[in-house]
Amino acid sequence: MSRPPLAREKVLDAFEQIMIDDGERAATLEATARAAGVSKGGLLYHFGTKEALELALVARLSVLVDEDIAAIITADEGPVAYFMRSSAMESSALDRVLIAVSRLAQGGNTHAVSALHDVRERWSNAIRPHVADETAHDLVMLVSDGLYYNNALAGSAVAGPVPTGPAMDALIKLVERATRT
Repeated sequence: MSRPPLAREKVLDAFEQIMIDDGERAATLEATARAAGVSKGGLLYHFGTKEALELALVARLSVLVDEDIAAIITADEGPVAYFMRSSAMESSALDRVLIAVSRLAQGGNTHAVSALHDVRERWSNAIRPHVADETAHDLVMLVSDGLYYNNALAGSAVAGPVPTGPAMDALIKLVERATRT
């Protein structure tokens, strides 16, 4: 598959960043074109409507989740360990597009809502064969959710712990012991 044109990616990157920083209402075509350093006509060449931009963002999420699922399944440390470790956001491309698509979903975008449900289901299906049963599966998914949530709120008064280094290793070992097949 050939790479999309650089200008198209620049526009999509700008849209994604506005979604993250300022939310869906601020992510107008004009603001996106300005942030991307292109004319509105240049933006419209690649994305004829705001909905086209939104759909491209959802498609970007799908591609990055495909890559993440492949990494989960082939991780040297094992799928559960990789999945938990990657649940602590690192400002990766996947983290950024997840936040941007979440903002769309918060605004009621049905494509974004559906995409986020699909992502959750795909991650769930990737983990399920590597744990003992549904309760073990739920444990992995809930700990992962907690890591992501606490990391997303880092710096706020409500954030909880996000272990790193040996503390993360210990948490992973504990969850793996509790979920072994």
